[in-house]
Amino acid sequence: MNEIEIKHIYKNYPVGNKEHFTALSDINLSFKKGELVSIIGESGSGKSTLMNLIGGLDSQFEGDIIVDGMNLRGQPDKVLDKYRKNKVGFVFQSFNLIPHLSILDNVTIALTLSNVPEKVKVEKATALLARLGLEKMLKRKPNQLSGGQKQRVAIARALINDPDIILADEPTGALDSGTTAQILEILKEIADDGKLVIMVTHSEKVAAISSRVVEISDGKIVKDEKNAAYKKGKKHKAEKTFPKGEKQNFSFKSALKLAFHNMWASKVKNILMAFGVAISISAMILMLSFGSGLTDYVTNVASDYTNPLVVPISKQSDNMMSPTSSTWTDEEIDTLIIELNDFLQQQNNDFRVSEDNLQRGFTLINLAGNMAKVSVEEDGELVDTPIFCLYTTPPTYNETNLIEGSFSGYGQAMFNSYIYQILGEDAVGKDIKVTVTLGSEPIEQTVQISGIVDTSVFESILCMYIDYDYLESLVVAQGETLSPTDLYVITDTEAQAELLNQFISNSDKYSGSIEERLANMFSEMSSTISIALAVIAGISLIVSAIMILTVLYMSVTERTKEIGVLKSIGARRKDIRSIFTSESFLIGLLSGIVGIIFSLVAYAIFVVIFTALLGFAPLSLRWYYFVMAIGISVIISMLSGLYPSAKAAKLDPVESLRRE
Repeated sequence: MNEIEIKHIYKNYPVGNKEHFTALSDINLSFKKGELVSIIGESGSGKSTLMNLIGGLDSQFEGDIIVDGMNLRGQPDKVLDKYRKNKVGFVFQSFNLIPHLSILDNVTIALTLSNVPEKVKVEKATALLARLGLEKMLKRKPNQLSGGQKQRVAIARALINDPDIILADEPTGALDSGTTAQILEILKEIADDGKLVIMVTHSEKVAAISSRVVEISDGKIVKDEKNAAYKKGKKHKAEKTFPKGEKQNFSFKSALKLAFHNMWASKVKNILMAFGVAISISAMILMLSFGSGLTDYVTNVASDYTNPLVVPISKQSDNMMSPTSSTWTDEEIDTLIIELNDFLQQQNNDFRVSEDNLQRGFTLINLAGNMAKVSVEEDGELVDTPIFCLYTTPPTYNETNLIEGSFSGYGQAMFNSYIYQILGEDAVGKDIKVTVTLGSEPIEQTVQISGIVDTSVFESILCMYIDYDYLESLVVAQGETLSPTDLYVITDTEAQAELLNQFISNSDKYSGSIEERLANMFSEMSSTISIALAVIAGISLIVSAIMILTVLYMSVTERTKEIGVLKSIGARRKDIRSIFTSESFLIGLLSGIVGIIFSLVAYAIFVVIFTALLGFAPLSLRWYYFVMAIGISVIISMLSGLYPSAKAAKLDPVESLRRE
């Protein structure tokens, strides 16, 4: 029974508009197992084209090539890939070994594509290389071998999957006469073991040791003769490690391992690329940390001046800094109480707001500096300092807000630590002249400093706190009325406070206190800054993605012949994509890890710098930033690798193998 039947084969190549070149014309041949066939002819005669058709590297032809009952013509890629993996082994003139893989890995690569277990691969490849006299060179690279040794490695790679057909393209063309004899003897042994060996050659010496010689000239068979002097040698067939039909497809684990080998071969280039991406990743982490740090700082400062049982309420105002536009009348307070109680009743809550649990407050933001001031005598003259923030002490404050002293009562006031710059470190207990203009006439009063309040972010300006009833009595004494700017509901439970805060947040008439609004303003500012910084980091990530795409695209160009070799031993398009996708994944993973290390080092440096300059560090790392960094790095790397991997998968194997 014939192993291969070739019937009326025509192969044309387009060369111009409606013109073509005929490489093969009406080829009819048959081959049997155990034959050692030499196909000879001058360069351009069509012998290599015929080998490519028999090997399934090219399925676009007219006629029929039938192998074990299957016609190769017009078969889809996945069928031809399986055919090359299981049925055919290639031996090339230029060896086509993958330079960055060891001799052992070059031979086992075909088994790797079949997902054969590591132990089985090594055992089979080691035995095969030992048979070819290379048992001491398993860990060497191809550039450490002679030409004859390289060709024996190529033969071992062709035999490792136990194919029925060996196709050798000028197997001795790059060898000296002594080495040529050794390689031909090996090929003869393979044929004697029962395999079909077809050699493409122009060497008469090679043809002389063959069992059959087929000569091609100008794409036609001109001679087909058997060698009467050919004698079969002793059969030498290695035991199969696994039976046919059990070979599996290339796994992602195998792809990762091969990708790691590929990356390690170009480690300097890949490490530099990973560093470039890592800088963008670390920048992103630091930007997020800076934004969250600012938000945390503002939130913490605001929480120091809040009480979970107290609900501050102010009127909505277009001008947050103007107290006169947001004061409450008695009628508005009554309306508010009714609305709050109606809401509580709808929520089936028994708490009710009344004058007993509603406190009043007042806030003056003195941006112009002419509505409130303190006066201190220096060198016989009064020196005025503007009070930029005047508050009546809110019920949200407690002892923890005091730096020293006590809360103020009648005839007293509290200041923030800026007062130390005016009166010195012993300011508590001293009297100071205060002038406040809330009506038509200024109020001048000498008050005793009862305590110092921590206002954190407002330490560079002067703030004063005074009892609401005391301030109201001073205004009334002038024949005027003090209208509150802030109201405070004192609840019994946090659940009640949460309900009232829910009502306020959904209202278009009311808002929280001035402190809360300032905190929200700073929080929004920090969020805006964070977004802007994240956008900058995002732009750098896009640049990194373009860099990865460029490097991987160049890698495809540099490794075209390697891709052709992989396809010749049965690699599917999917397998080629998996290899390049795995490389993208590893680049992204490495970049993410290095980026995290960079960010941790930079974070520590910034913490030291900010703490020295500001007294605090507006940065806060979250554990999920690291997860995001790894995820984003891997995603952009793999997305960047989509086009190069697709291009690699689509490369024509014949053209790839011709690339020098």
